[in-house]
Order: sequence, then structure tokens, then C-alpha cells
Amino acid sequence: MTTRYFADAALLADGWAENVLIEVDGRGDIARVSARAERGDAEPIAGVVLPGMANLHSHAFQRAMAGLAETAAGPGDDFWSWREQMYRFVRVLDPAQVEAVAAQLYVEMLKAGYTCVAEFHYLHHQPDGTPYADRAELSRRVIAAAKATGIGIAHLPVLYNTGGFGGQKAGDGQRRFLNDVDGILDIIGRLRADHDGDPDVRIGVAPHSLRAVPPELLAGVVAGMTAADPAAPIHIHIAEQVKEVEQCLAWSGARPVEWLLGHAAVDDRWCLVHATHLTEAETGGLAASGAVAGLCPTTEANLGDGLFPLAPYLAAGGALGIGSDSHIS
Repeated sequence: MTTRYFADAALLADGWAENVLIEVDGRGDIARVSARAERGDAEPIAGVVLPGMANLHSHAFQRAMAGLAETAAGPGDDFWSWREQMYRFVRVLDPAQVEAVAAQLYVEMLKAGYTCVAEFHYLHHQPDGTPYADRAELSRRVIAAAKATGIGIAHLPVLYNTGGFGGQKAGDGQRRFLNDVDGILDIIGRLRADHDGDPDVRIGVAPHSLRAVPPELLAGVVAGMTAADPAAPIHIHIAEQVKEVEQCLAWSGARPVEWLLGHAAVDDRWCLVHATHLTEAETGGLAASGAVAGLCPTTEANLGDGLFPLAPYLAAGGALGIGSDSHIS
């Protein structure tokens, strides 16, 4: 059964259009959009119509942290103290809670105009770090929340392996996150088998960051994902904090975005999240790569990350998108 809607004005792929007929199929998907159409018996929509927004960066479980962090309690509070609070919080979550929090969050997203979300999912294991009997248990819970609420999801299982640049040992607070390449590709394979052909679920991968994924593992997980799906999305945290840039320079002699552009085939499959601290050369290189700069203004402001070089990036033809990240607002 097709439902027809009529808008006086709507924003389409090629710009603003008038007298727009929108036909929706029985699944609730838009089947056809026609500009300069006749209304006929279509239901009118008041005001202008915009496409649904894509939320390109989400950590769903962090919605339940609202009120526990991102408010300075003293001069020593910053991104790194926020991270320690997150580690303490994550120890208590069980699978049912992860699903419930994600479902509430996704309803809130839909109400705010987001119709799809890229879920950067790094919570994989039991509190002591032991994998669940089904390694994909928590990923399945998050996808189930998306399916139940009706939001489209690009689910991005995160490879997280080390506690810092140069292969530093991960801390106890990170043990629920840790995988090797085979482990994360196993999770991805299970999810791809479950959702093959599902138009509302896309499976990709997210190397967490250069500090959490050594070069050989980065190359391995990208190669494995590409072999399974050459068009799969690849997201990574990059250059969020000055300290992160300084540590990357000490480790490699290069800045994070500089290093990534020089060592990986970054293209339009990639999203570089929190690409805050860029030189002029990095800004131009990122724009030329075709990758998306993933900006999360609320988190980046609350944690004092800094300011992305928006004007020169746009002038260079760069692509960008917006994420809600930790969902405090």
C-alpha cells in the first residue's frame, strides 16, 4: 500500500523544489519523490520538508552517563578525566541495559530529526573482559534497539587493542573493549550474515584511534573489511586532543591525520571523527581524500577539544557531517 504526501516546498538532492509529491511504500520507505507535481488526493504537509539527518557518530551506551561527566568539578577536569569516569561507568552495564539505553536514545534521535545513525560500538565483552558466548552479543543488542525503534543504522564494531601509541598495554578500564583483528572480524562476519540484504542495517568497521590500533592491526582490519565488503564504511577517532597530537609526534614523527593520510588509502569510505587539530597541509589533504570530517560540536565544546578549521576545509571542497557522540544534549 502506497501513502502519498504533498509538500509546498522540499529540499531535494538538487536543491529546493516546489509542489513535491512524496510516495511512501508499505515498509515506510520513500519510494518516489516528484517535483512540480499535482496534489491530487495526497495528504498535505505543513511547512517545508527536509531530508532526515544522518547522525554520523554515536556511542549509544554513553547516553546513560548524562549528569555524571562533562561538568567541570575542578581545574584538573578535562577529556582524560572524563575518560576515567566513562571507564568506571561502563563496568556496571549488562546486555539488557545496553539495549534499553540504545532504544531510548534512538527514539530521542528520531524525535530530533535523525533518521539514521552511525554507531561507533566499542563495548564488546563482559565486565572482566571475557567475551560473551556470542562475541557479537552487545552488537546484536544495539542493532535490535535500532530495529525496534525504526532508525536506520550503520553499525561499526570497533577494533580497540592497546592503551596508547607504540603498543602500550591497555588498562583495566579498557578490558571490555579489547579485541584483535580476528576477533573484530568475527563479530563483523556474524552481523553481516544476520543482516545481509537488510536495507536498514549497514555493517562497517571502526579502528578506534591510532593510539588504540597499532599500524599492523590497522592495515589488517581494513584489509579484512575490504575483502568482505569493498564499499564498507570505515570510521576512526583522530586528532581530538592536543595531547594526542603530541604523543603521535613523539611516537612517529608525524601528526595523526598526517600519519593516516600517508599510511592508509583514505577515501570516501572513511570518516575521520573529531579531526580537530589540523595543519594547513592536513586540512587540504583531508579535503582532497574525499573522506568525511566527523564533527561533534557538543562534545568537542564540553571537553575543550578546540576548533576545527571549518572555513579553509570547506573552501578546499571538504565533506563534513555532524554526530552527537556522547549524547549529553
